Amino acid sequence: MDSLFLFAQILLINLVLSGDNAVVIAMASRNLPARQRRRAVAWGTAGAVGMRIALAFGAAAVLAVPFVRLAGALLLLYIAVRLLWEDGGGDHPKVKEAVTLKAAVWTILTADFVMSLDNVLAVAAKADGHPLILAWGIALSIPLVVWGSSRIAGGLTRYPALVYLGAAILGFTAGEMVTKDDLFRRWFIHAHASLEWAVPVLFALVALAAGRLGRDRGEAG
Repeated sequence: MDSLFLFAQILLINLVLSGDNAVVIAMASRNLPARQRRRAVAWGTAGAVGMRIALAFGAAAVLAVPFVRLAGALLLLYIAVRLLWEDGGGDHPKVKEAVTLKAAVWTILTADFVMSLDNVLAVAAKADGHPLILAWGIALSIPLVVWGSSRIAGGLTRYPALVYLGAAILGFTAGEMVTKDDLFRRWFIHAHASLEWAVPVLFALVALAAGRLGRDRGEAG
């Protein structure tokens, strides 16, 4: 049951952070004939899945380095806040339209690599110590985004609570990263065990509050 819950969290994180992937694929392949467009989507999606899994395992290894978790936690907290700032729109990445299948696939992979930092960091931190769940979460989420992008976008618009839930999970994960840092554990957790759950909850609340405040100011402006 715990593994299923963890998998659901990773899947949700990927869905709420991967909104631009469908735009990338559509823009890169729009000038291709229908048959080549389908092949570009298939190859681009498969390549994106493989690349993100490799990057996520690399990120998981880097997170094991002392002090890196603290920096990663702050970055992940920022990502959670930004998710709410950008909820409902914002500028999509500029993607070069390709005229050949090879160029389209290359464009898709290049753009996805550039946009993968937030996804990779988030899922690697959430799946700490569960490589199989990490791989399946990424492998299933990207095809869902690509082939069901319009329904997913509509669902996130119709049920904005999902976006807030995703931001809260990211904030909570950032807090977990802090509590798993060796230095933090040595200085604080050993003396105050309650911080092990209090810090993640605090980070989740900060992500929601800061994200909501920034979103309200953006709408007012």
